[in-house]
Amino acid sequence: MHKPAITGTGVFTPDQVITNDELVAAFNAYAEKFNSRNAAAIAAGQIEAKQPSSSEFIVNASGIHQRYVMDKTGVLDPDVMHPHLRQRSDDEPGIMAEMALEACQKALAKAGRTAAEVDLVICAASNHERAYPAIAIEIQELLGAGGFAFDMNVACSSATFGMQAAADMIRSGSVRCALVVNPEICSGHLEWRDRDCHFIFGDVCTAAVLERAEDAQGAHFLIQSTRCATQFSNNIRNNNGYLRRTRPAGVVDRRDMQFMQEGRKVFKEVLPLVSKHIASHLAEEGIEPDQLKRLWLHQANKAMNDFIGKKVLGRAPEPGEQPNILQDYANTSSAGSIIAFSKYSDDLQLGDSGLICSFGAGYSVGSVLVERA
Repeated sequence: MHKPAITGTGVFTPDQVITNDELVAAFNAYAEKFNSRNAAAIAAGQIEAKQPSSSEFIVNASGIHQRYVMDKTGVLDPDVMHPHLRQRSDDEPGIMAEMALEACQKALAKAGRTAAEVDLVICAASNHERAYPAIAIEIQELLGAGGFAFDMNVACSSATFGMQAAADMIRSGSVRCALVVNPEICSGHLEWRDRDCHFIFGDVCTAAVLERAEDAQGAHFLIQSTRCATQFSNNIRNNNGYLRRTRPAGVVDRRDMQFMQEGRKVFKEVLPLVSKHIASHLAEEGIEPDQLKRLWLHQANKAMNDFIGKKVLGRAPEPGEQPNILQDYANTSSAGSIIAFSKYSDDLQLGDSGLICSFGAGYSVGSVLVERA
């Protein structure tokens, strides 16, 4: 059995930013048009008027101040309210593979590895731009990596589930060096016309190099253990897919193709699930909560992370113990905890322990217990 380690991470960040103020201006312009167009139906009580959003509402609800996106022009157009991403020919790299290339190259450089040394690529993300061929195989081709590649989707938990899969294969000896990459174009599946969620997501791509600890070129994080769990729930859902065209005429609607969430139910049900999962994982490994130097949690909502951190540690986390990045990136689905890990891990000392955890639709939760080496 080989000991797996995380030896490098990389983050691709789009160059376009949407601030809360920009987003609110676009949404409120859309809401005003909607209310004007449907004034009679609203007055008759047939439909509800769209309520305006505000930057204060967004920050209070989520802790988010801005988000990076692949295209802001379409999102901020009240007549469009979704990103404009150009149609690519079949001979061009897909947009997800293109994003992944930069993140993977950064991760490989940090690990001191070349793409030719990689024998496994897992593209783990909440949405894939096509069903086949696998995005992971396209990334493998663009990088010049060897071995094999496959896609994985466990929604917001995809990165940690991908890490467990890669770590298990490294432990068994079936692979030596793996890339787990998480291209998330969340702006494409967000309903920007819904006040309750129009501020939640942003775009990004993260990548992590996992390899045998004995092969590590420098400072790295030993993966002491991994743990994943799922429990079915419809409270976070997307109904898009290839069977959509089989529905009877008149029932196809854009809204249920996008991110849908029963927010209050999710908050009530997911927080105990995640807190219990982490506590159980630590107990299994004989780690006391106060031995953790860092918690890199899924970046969905500041209040959720604050609750989980306090529940796990038995106290409010000290500054730096539980870094948040969602104020700048918003919720980036599976990539969020990896952004936090990439940006806030180099300062840990030899022997320090930390835990990466992501959670989301499914419900699903994955955790990776690491030690600085």
